[in-house]
Amino acid sequence: FQDPSVTQLTNASQSGLDEFNPFSESSQLTNAARTTPATQPSGRSHPAVLQTSVEPTPQAVAAAAQAGLLQQQAELERKAAELEKKERELQSNTASINPRQNNWPPLPKKCPIKPCFYQDFSADIPADYQRICKMLYYLWMLHSITLLLNLLACLAWFTVQTERGVDFGLSILWFILFTPCAFLCWYRPIYKAFRQVLFSFSFFVFFFIFLCQIVIYIIQAVSPRSPLSCSGWIAALSELHWNLAVAVIMMVVAGFFTLCAVLSLFLLKQV
Repeated sequence: FQDPSVTQLTNASQSGLDEFNPFSESSQLTNAARTTPATQPSGRSHPAVLQTSVEPTPQAVAAAAQAGLLQQQAELERKAAELEKKERELQSNTASINPRQNNWPPLPKKCPIKPCFYQDFSADIPADYQRICKMLYYLWMLHSITLLLNLLACLAWFTVQTERGVDFGLSILWFILFTPCAFLCWYRPIYKAFRQVLFSFSFFVFFFIFLCQIVIYIIQAVSPRSPLSCSGWIAALSELHWNLAVAVIMMVVAGFFTLCAVLSLFLLKQV
């Protein structure tokens, strides 16, 4: 290390360090000159843009709502179709298990003529109307029996007075005609009205025809030489002078016609 070149270099470096001041103006200029500025990226710079949310238009909102409603409607229709299908299946199964077969008039199974109507008071008629409906049915039965007795009375009258053949023929016609007509024209309408829970049209038919039936009962009971009856009170009393037995039979029939008229007025008031 005593070499003159090494000693000279060491002394020069030491003297340079002693004279260096980093806070002097010349040192700052020197460092600034030596500092390499940072390079800027090439190309134009673009300002930052804030992305705003786009709100849907009223037309788009309405279209979306309509699409949702249509979808809900389609779903409801599909469910309604499924329920209707299940209901039909249930009804078909019930009908196959317990079918409503006609049971009136009650005829033997071997009879070639089958029943024409279905009648079941406990199944068809509400409990509040079963009593009045049965009483009307019994009135129809009394009506049929009375017409049959009228036929027999006219037959008895015809046996003692041959000129009463027309009355006997009319009594047969009334029995054949008025028995089913009474059942179809005023009893079945009131049965349907009670079964369908006070159906107004059936009630209208019943009241109109039943009032006409009451008028006919009164005429038949009095029998003022009317073709509707030959066994009324007037005809029976007039026969007392000719044949007492026939007169008694005719008076019994006249009493049945009177009873039908009274019961009809009573039941009409109950209905």
